[in-house]
Amino acid sequence: MEAGSGNHSSKNSMNKPSLFPVVSQDAAGPSPLSRTVFVFDCRLERSNAGGNEKKVESGGISFLEFRKTVCQVFGIAPEENFVITTTARKSITDHSFGEIQDGSTLYLLQSVDQILPSAIRERIEFLPHYDTLVKSGMYEYYASEGQKSLPFAFAELIDNSLSATSHISGVRSIDLRCLFDESQGKPAIAVIDNGRGMTSKQLNNWAVYRLSKFTRRDQEFESDHSGYVRPAPVARSLNSDISYFGVGGKQAVFYIGQATRMISKPASSLDAHELLLSKEDFEKKEKNKEAIYSGFIRNRKPGDSSHITSDDERFLHSLVKEEKNKESFTAVVITGIHTDHMQYLKNNFHLWTRELAHVYHYYIHGPKGNDAKASVKDTGPVQKIDIQISMFEKGKVPKVINLRDVKDDMQTLYNSSSADSFEFVTHVDGDGVVEGVIRYHPFLYDRETYPEDPIGLSSKSDEDDDDSMLSEKGGRGKRPIFECFWNGRLIPYTTVEDFEWCSTSKKRGPIPEECLNRISGVLFTNDKFEVSTNKLTFMDLELRLKDKDTIFTRVINGQEQRVKIYREFALWLKECHEKFDKQIKFSGFKGIMTRTDIAAKRMQSPWAIFTSVEWDGKTYKAGQMVKTTKTAPILYGSIVRFLLYGDHDGDIYATGGVVQIAVEPQALYDEVKTIPISKLDRNAVVSIIKKYVEDEMARLPDRLSVTWPEGEELNQNDIRSAGTPIGAIRIEILNKKGEAMQKLPGTSHSGSKKLLVELKVIWHSSNGDKEITSHISQHGGKWPYWFKKMENINKLGKYTLKLQTVLNESNADTYAGRPLPSLKFEFSVIEGKAEKFSVGTLDAPVRVGVPFNIPLELLDEFGHPTHPTLDIKPVLECSALDVSHNGTMTKKNNFIIKGVKAKGPVNNYQGKNYIVKVILPGLKEDTQVLKMRLMPGPPHTLKVKPDSEKLIFENGTAFPFQVEVLDEAGNITAQPKLVVNCKFLGAPNLPVYAVDCSNTGTGILTGPVVHALKLEKDQYVTAIFEIPSCKGVLPIEKTIKLLPSTRAAKLQIFSLEGQKAIEIKHQDEISWTAGDSLQNLIFKMYDEGDREIIVTPALAEKIKANWTPNINKEHLVKGLLPDVKVPSAVKDVRYCQVSFQDDHASLESAFSIKPIADEPKLLKASLKGVYNVKMGEELQGEIQLELTDQFGNKIQTLTSTCVNSLGISSDGLDKSSLKVSWQENTKTILVQGIKFIPGAPGSKELCFAWREFAEYIRVNLMAGPPAQISLVDWPADEPVTVVNGKELDKPFIVQLCDQWGNPSPEPLVKVSLVKRNNIKIMPVPQVLKTDANGRADFGVFTIVAPRGENKLEIRATFNKVVLEGPVVNLNVIPDQNKPVGLSVDYDKKASFPAGGFLTVFMVSVLSEDGNAMRNVNPAAITMRMWKGQGHGSRLPATATVLNCNKPKENEKEGCFYFRDKVIPDRAGVYTIQFVYMVDKINMLCSDQISLNVVPNEPVKLIPDEQPPTPVVSNIRAIASRTLVQSLTLKIMDEYNNPTCTDLDGKVVVTIKSPNRNVTEIPQFQGKVKSVEFKLFKGSAEISNLILAENSLGVDGTEYILHFDPVIPDLKDTTLTAFQLCFMFSNDFKKQQQMTALTREKDQISQSIVAYKSLFDTTNQLVGEMKCQAQDASVKEAQLKTELNKLKVEIPQVNVVQQIEEMIKQKSAEREQILKEPRRTCTIPMAPKGNPDVLGKIAHLAQIENSEAAKVISWHLASDMDCVVTLTTDSARQIFKDTQGRQQVLPLDSIYMKNLPQWNRPLPHLRNGKCHFEPMGNPVFARDLLIFPENVKHCQTVFGMLLGDTIILDDLDASNSYRKEVVKITHCPTLLTRQGDRIRSNGKFGGLQNKAPSMDKLRGMVFGSPLPPMYYTLGTQIDLLQQYRTAVIKLGNVKEELDLQLNYLHSPEMLQKRDELFSQEKQLKDIEKKLGMTPARGTNGSGFKPKVLDMADGSPICTKRTRRDNSRKTFCSDEWISPPLKKLHMTSESETSDSVVKKKRKT
Repeated sequence: MEAGSGNHSSKNSMNKPSLFPVVSQDAAGPSPLSRTVFVFDCRLERSNAGGNEKKVESGGISFLEFRKTVCQVFGIAPEENFVITTTARKSITDHSFGEIQDGSTLYLLQSVDQILPSAIRERIEFLPHYDTLVKSGMYEYYASEGQKSLPFAFAELIDNSLSATSHISGVRSIDLRCLFDESQGKPAIAVIDNGRGMTSKQLNNWAVYRLSKFTRRDQEFESDHSGYVRPAPVARSLNSDISYFGVGGKQAVFYIGQATRMISKPASSLDAHELLLSKEDFEKKEKNKEAIYSGFIRNRKPGDSSHITSDDERFLHSLVKEEKNKESFTAVVITGIHTDHMQYLKNNFHLWTRELAHVYHYYIHGPKGNDAKASVKDTGPVQKIDIQISMFEKGKVPKVINLRDVKDDMQTLYNSSSADSFEFVTHVDGDGVVEGVIRYHPFLYDRETYPEDPIGLSSKSDEDDDDSMLSEKGGRGKRPIFECFWNGRLIPYTTVEDFEWCSTSKKRGPIPEECLNRISGVLFTNDKFEVSTNKLTFMDLELRLKDKDTIFTRVINGQEQRVKIYREFALWLKECHEKFDKQIKFSGFKGIMTRTDIAAKRMQSPWAIFTSVEWDGKTYKAGQMVKTTKTAPILYGSIVRFLLYGDHDGDIYATGGVVQIAVEPQALYDEVKTIPISKLDRNAVVSIIKKYVEDEMARLPDRLSVTWPEGEELNQNDIRSAGTPIGAIRIEILNKKGEAMQKLPGTSHSGSKKLLVELKVIWHSSNGDKEITSHISQHGGKWPYWFKKMENINKLGKYTLKLQTVLNESNADTYAGRPLPSLKFEFSVIEGKAEKFSVGTLDAPVRVGVPFNIPLELLDEFGHPTHPTLDIKPVLECSALDVSHNGTMTKKNNFIIKGVKAKGPVNNYQGKNYIVKVILPGLKEDTQVLKMRLMPGPPHTLKVKPDSEKLIFENGTAFPFQVEVLDEAGNITAQPKLVVNCKFLGAPNLPVYAVDCSNTGTGILTGPVVHALKLEKDQYVTAIFEIPSCKGVLPIEKTIKLLPSTRAAKLQIFSLEGQKAIEIKHQDEISWTAGDSLQNLIFKMYDEGDREIIVTPALAEKIKANWTPNINKEHLVKGLLPDVKVPSAVKDVRYCQVSFQDDHASLESAFSIKPIADEPKLLKASLKGVYNVKMGEELQGEIQLELTDQFGNKIQTLTSTCVNSLGISSDGLDKSSLKVSWQENTKTILVQGIKFIPGAPGSKELCFAWREFAEYIRVNLMAGPPAQISLVDWPADEPVTVVNGKELDKPFIVQLCDQWGNPSPEPLVKVSLVKRNNIKIMPVPQVLKTDANGRADFGVFTIVAPRGENKLEIRATFNKVVLEGPVVNLNVIPDQNKPVGLSVDYDKKASFPAGGFLTVFMVSVLSEDGNAMRNVNPAAITMRMWKGQGHGSRLPATATVLNCNKPKENEKEGCFYFRDKVIPDRAGVYTIQFVYMVDKINMLCSDQISLNVVPNEPVKLIPDEQPPTPVVSNIRAIASRTLVQSLTLKIMDEYNNPTCTDLDGKVVVTIKSPNRNVTEIPQFQGKVKSVEFKLFKGSAEISNLILAENSLGVDGTEYILHFDPVIPDLKDTTLTAFQLCFMFSNDFKKQQQMTALTREKDQISQSIVAYKSLFDTTNQLVGEMKCQAQDASVKEAQLKTELNKLKVEIPQVNVVQQIEEMIKQKSAEREQILKEPRRTCTIPMAPKGNPDVLGKIAHLAQIENSEAAKVISWHLASDMDCVVTLTTDSARQIFKDTQGRQQVLPLDSIYMKNLPQWNRPLPHLRNGKCHFEPMGNPVFARDLLIFPENVKHCQTVFGMLLGDTIILDDLDASNSYRKEVVKITHCPTLLTRQGDRIRSNGKFGGLQNKAPSMDKLRGMVFGSPLPPMYYTLGTQIDLLQQYRTAVIKLGNVKEELDLQLNYLHSPEMLQKRDELFSQEKQLKDIEKKLGMTPARGTNGSGFKPKVLDMADGSPICTKRTRRDNSRKTFCSDEWISPPLKKLHMTSESETSDSVVKKKRKT
């Protein structure tokens, strides 16, 4: 609907009742009890769902009511099926309906998984989190320490992708694309990942600034990390948990470019969600005063890019297409790339990709990093991360690189060049974990291997030669040792130089100093260490690591070793020096091995294998014969290999190493010895070694001798039947000489070893070799080696019998590398003869009469299949079946019975189970049972019921038949495709019946009705039943007799015109007036013979009319049809149909109604073109006007003469160019040349009137071309205070304006900043071009400049003309260690009606760390308020000063509250600023708060200015009869603020007489008694109010004009009418005289009012000063008395100076006490920030006595570290954050009834009586506790922990006390001041009941309170400061009071008093001349002056009273003397706090 028509229709329908819920298109805010949702109709028939949005009220109703409302709004039938879902596709139900939030977006879908037909815009808000203020001081990217920070901005986006893909077990893909191809649009950067994606709610959360994963809530916010759970600890903290603060991503995208488009799709959603944020959009919203932090999320189907229409974003089409094949993803697309960024990315591609590879090195390559030397790469999950960088430029080959392929990042260089590593770990503050690795880069050959930094190489040229030589000599040079990683990613700007235990300052004995310069290192921290929000720096990592309490432990093989780190590092460094820096050359590398011969596991691997070494000029190689020296015994042998500990892969220089020697002769010894290389005999001769080996070769076993003493000999390759035995075996072992031997010959190195013989029988099965038998035989001395007979060889296959000589102890079959004698026999085992059989599985189901085979398998006695014999004759037996077969056949080992047939009954088509006995005569086991299921056979016959051959049916009915399919045995059978057909013959077009009997074999055969056309008599039809798929089944025929039908066959509609019925033929079209009704319709029905059918109620039930759901059945019985409502739109042709349908016939007759237009009723207007028009220019577009009837149908009967009746009007309309013409072809009026007079831009309403019709169109009047420049939100001529090196408070935005000062939206105008050379701005401001709003945003600057005033100038160039802008004065102040700001919190949604109360302001003084300061004097914080906008950094001198209120209970400490402050009376913009006086000179000011004070409730109608008293007569001249020429009256509140600016009404003017006796009342022109004027927007223009000529009236009489407002919308409010007195005369000359007197009277009256106002104000001010002086005097006396009580002498002279000296002295004494040593608790404090956390138990109490403190602390040792919370929820949160390591105690879980009474007496005191005199000074332990704060909570905690524990002096006294107490009551636990404990059960003694010394408690002890003198001094200092202030204030007040009293009695004031009396006398004389009554004493406006009281004892008025009395519509500054002006300002600031409360109006 167009704008104009919408306004018109709303006016016409204002008072009409609505049948449907109100659906508004305006986003009005909901009431507290309302809830509004936005509903989109997305069902498939809707083509444009995005435009079909409705706003529906859903508050206070159920889901069913809401669904009904939705159906009404969208016109949906209630019975139609659809679902209502959220944008996350969660269906709304009765249960979940109450959880829908106000402003939510909902879908109407056909199903939950329906595809969206088009994109949907979802409203969102992303107000920044409060952390935006708390943590707004973090570094930004341009604070980059001289480095280019752009790669680290990319890293923020990659961080988000890593977190999003952390759940993926496969490849985690992250793609960063630089899209710089101009042919595809403007430059852009996209970061795409395959992560989990985000829902629309999570995408909304992403936009919220500072919403970190820890501050998200399920109800308020749904996070992309909702329900955050800290990941489990992993190596190097590579947990991908690096998307953290809710800041980095947004900072990064707006640092890189000007706009970002977030596209995301979670796996659980069918829709893709898209959010666009841009700087341009923010500025546009700010200009239009819209909600900046709001917008839309576009929900669309994946791959749909139809919404992208800009050529600048053509590249998005291809990106969107990629979405179709992705299950989930997120894409960040950044546009508006800064030019310098783009050049850097193009020119330094390798540099910044290398930097990113460095940042994510360990995520890409795993916890061990990219080490080219490593033989086994880490296969951890992080290796599945693919980060690919690509750059696309026009005309160039794309650059693509995977960060895994970068080989020159620093961590890769470090890992590749290191030789060894030293791992360590430390735990800081419990959960903080730092893992560290130090690498050693050895000196090789003639050079250092420490890698050079490619970036650092360019900087070396700037260093001097000495530094270069030092760096070259030391390897590392001046670089720090450690780089720092946080959660696995690099923090680039933080490094750690060294630690104490690895620094060069330590003396390390023999280790050369240069070894320390050969180490590099890396630190891996978890997230317990704070980093900046952009992850560039650590906050306090090095400080915490270098704390004296930090303990480092070494890590070896993944295990922490609690060792002395200094010693371990020194040993490791020494070992590296010896292992890697020396030069024994190892050659011939062969690989790596593990040595199991070493006991220490850490030294077992790796050992590098070499074949030769060069040592001392000699070369030793593998295989070389050598001899050892200095070994016991001396070894002779050959070199096997050389071993060097370490992971080496080639020739290497090293010290040490070992050699492995095979002892010769190997056949005898079979040993390999490992000795150090240094023990090789370098003087040995090879010939001597060989001779020794030959002499040692002796008798060794050679062969075996085998015999078979008992027969059954086994020969080679024998073939045996299963079960054949093998005979006993006798063996002898022979040497080469043929001698039998039982043991090896002895040697000089080891004893003789016995020989055994092992027998094994191995079966070579198909599944591998299996050992059947294994025995070992030994020689008995008198008997040989012997094995018994074997009878267990019965498995088929090949066998091997093996005889092997083995050693006695080890069973080894080799010795010295040579095999011992052995012998093998190969043989085979085959099956035996058949003795039994088994029945196999039948191939297919067995069916009646169908032959089948029965397979049998013949087996031997061991179950092996064997061949059948030919003489077997099988026998088959079954009692219930006739079973036969057709012989047998043999196939391999299978015996088959062929052609078996079975016949017999079965239960149904599913078959029946039978048992058949199979017998094979002649076998040992000759019988087996076969279980089978017999199924019915194939179809054989067909049976049809009914059985009769002749059947009778009525024409038009269906024939049912029961059919059965039978097999040859008469069983009902079924098979696939078993369809029975019935064909009817004898008439045309007869149906064919069919039924599928494939499943059951039977069925009902029926089908469509059998209908013979034009059947007038009986007719015979033949039915043939057959099975087409079974040709062998004979068909069946039956004869059917058809009878004619009597059912309805035809339906006709008629229209009655009088007595004549006119037939309406089928599909006729009828023209009828739109909105009318078509009446008098009837219908008739006929059968097949055209006989009319009487409509019965039963038939009427089956008749339907589509134009109405309900039909009167009685009318239908009479043949009457309901009336048809004609559509209201001529385009809507209504299709009407009458139908009849029963089980046998379906009849219908239809016609169409075409509406025609009615009489003219409405005027519609439409604008073709833009709605914007610039000042001085014509509207670029045409306005078309058309007339329609009441339903909006265009009237086609108008002519061109209708143009003459058209009127056009608007505010400020310039009609000089207006053109109106008639358009014959469209029957419309065309209006052109719309133009406005220049003025304020804004919306203009054009009114078009034609006869009695009117229509409106709104256009937007825009500013002209730019002519000047202004700053947005910056004072132009006031200096701006900035902190040196810090950001400005707000963006620097420049606005172009036209010559009238209106903002000019001129784009692409160049704007630049001009500054001096000594001013540095970061980032460097570029020449910008204005945006579409005419603005240029230079962003937020960081100013570095000299302290003081600095200037910035703004210039712009438009059409070659330079526009000079304002000069900005910057007041640069240094960043000092002082309070840095004020935090103000208040209800920003509160309204401020004039004269009411301000909302509560909570102010905190912030220190540099952002926390509220607590030691702030409340008197130093004040509120300043003044009218108007802010004045920059300077406060106006006239600002009102207000002090803070006293704090209430339970209010936050460190916060100051300003309550019940009065809102100013005058409406308008006010500014509030809070000021903190740091000292007498310096102060801190808060941000200025702009308050829009709105008018209060309307109370009266008054003019802007009081008009003079009119004097009129009733003569003919109009000028003499004019009462009011022009007067503006406005609705005002009680403080004269215009209000009701949105209400209209009227003002009724009447004339009244103040004297009731006067009956002649003048009348207005036209002889009327009253005149009405229009009241528009709260204002009425009264013009030309004239008396009637010769009107009645008493000459010389005063009358009153009564202006009474009448406003319908204010029915319950009574407004005071305005009254204006006038003088009436019927003589012209007398009228002139009265006019002069009246004018003089008005001037004197105003002068009197001014005088009286001056005197009233002065009197009130003097009274208030006296009150202040009295209060100050009382306060000074009270403070003096208090100081005297504290024995503080007050001096009588120089009071202020003496008091200041006393304050300094006592402050120094208090500081000295504070510095004195005392007992303190060293347990770390509990985390602060949560008000529900009280603290740790050790910090909650203090104990003065040291002995008692020691024993109580020891007694509570297990609880001292426990954190006490108020609630269980807070306790669970701490437990979760510390992963269960912190013990917690919630107070709400304590059972209070069990707690002891705190003030109860000791046990020996009962009922006020002492039962015995105790020794040892007993006292309850709890009574020794001192609680600094939270006393009640602390009493609960320690009452539970200590109970009634008592402390006494020593153990003897305690035992004596317990002995007496137990006689009368239970005795609690007793502690002694000497450290002993007696438990409540009486047990004492032992170490567990004895407290250790104080030093062994290691600080886990209650602290000692400060001495009482400290608090006494504090009280004295506080009272002295108050007394000093009171003395100063008393002196000032007395001085100001004396000054004011002197001024009151000055000659000047006495003269003004005389002038007042004189003027009052003149006024009385004039009123007498005019005939007025002086006693009434009122002026025209009803103002009554108050009586001036000059007495000293006058009552004191409050400030509110004084302000009420002094309120007036003119200024009286001219009457106030300079002293009074000064006192006005001072009194305002001094007395403003006296009024803090006021009763609110009821």
